[in-house]
Amino acid sequence: MDSKQLQTFILAADTLNFTKTAQLLNFAQSSVTAQVKALEAELETPLFERLGKRLVLTEAGRKFQQYANQMVTLQEEAKTALKGGTAFFGKLTIGAQESQCTYRLPIVLLEFKKQYPHMEIVFKPAHSDERARRHLTEGVLDFAFIMDEAKTHDMITIEPLIQEQIKIVTAPDHPIQKRKKFSVQDLEKETFLLTEEGCSYRTLLEDAFAEAKIHPLNKFEFGSIEAIKQCVMIGIGIAVLPDMAVRKELEAGKMKEIPWHPHLAPIFTHIAWHKDKVMTPPLQAFIDLTRSVFKENKMGTI
Repeated sequence: MDSKQLQTFILAADTLNFTKTAQLLNFAQSSVTAQVKALEAELETPLFERLGKRLVLTEAGRKFQQYANQMVTLQEEAKTALKGGTAFFGKLTIGAQESQCTYRLPIVLLEFKKQYPHMEIVFKPAHSDERARRHLTEGVLDFAFIMDEAKTHDMITIEPLIQEQIKIVTAPDHPIQKRKKFSVQDLEKETFLLTEEGCSYRTLLEDAFAEAKIHPLNKFEFGSIEAIKQCVMIGIGIAVLPDMAVRKELEAGKMKEIPWHPHLAPIFTHIAWHKDKVMTPPLQAFIDLTRSVFKENKMGTI
């Protein structure tokens, strides 16, 4: 197998579309198909299969994806080392929640790009922690941010960075804030603005509902925290969000916490990577920068 075949396979595995892969590489589609078939012949196993109109990776394809990424990265490092240079070229694929990308990672990215200006960074949504873990084991992600309770995993290194504070918020003039006496049963009639299923703090809220034996019927589901915040501030409903996402609005009086403080399991932001992941200098640098930024955040300096 040569580097061109590996690059073609990596892009095809990412897009799951041979036509789009050919367009991005400026190849004929027949060339993409031929390179994939040559790889499959050498490996003696199919890497892709068609399910109706959908192209999907086989189990072997998912396993090979991790090795292909590592081989291409090592090839680039070898070229750089032999040339006597210090520049690194390549790509880091990171799983992260919108809240991390918006409120914490810009500082990491700014410093990282100073150190590795030629590296490409790709963020993939990590709304579900289970999906992020699966993508780490399959080699789809180089590393991921997981916001969850402390858990271990046989194939993944999971390092806690910071304990998160979860807030249940409304608009300041929401009717529930005007009640002289608050009962948790009052929440059953309220509208809740929720993140996607699988999100850790949504799961915590639903567990708290179950413990309180209440079953709110009015729920809106969003794929964006910023959309939820805007809807909260104009009074559409109640949301549960991490403190980092609503701190400025709470301090400015644009939101207000509700007087319900259920016992929630402690939730942490972790950084995670496959235990067999090759720690290239750019990858190690990004992890080290992340540790530093989250340590400062924990100390309240940013």
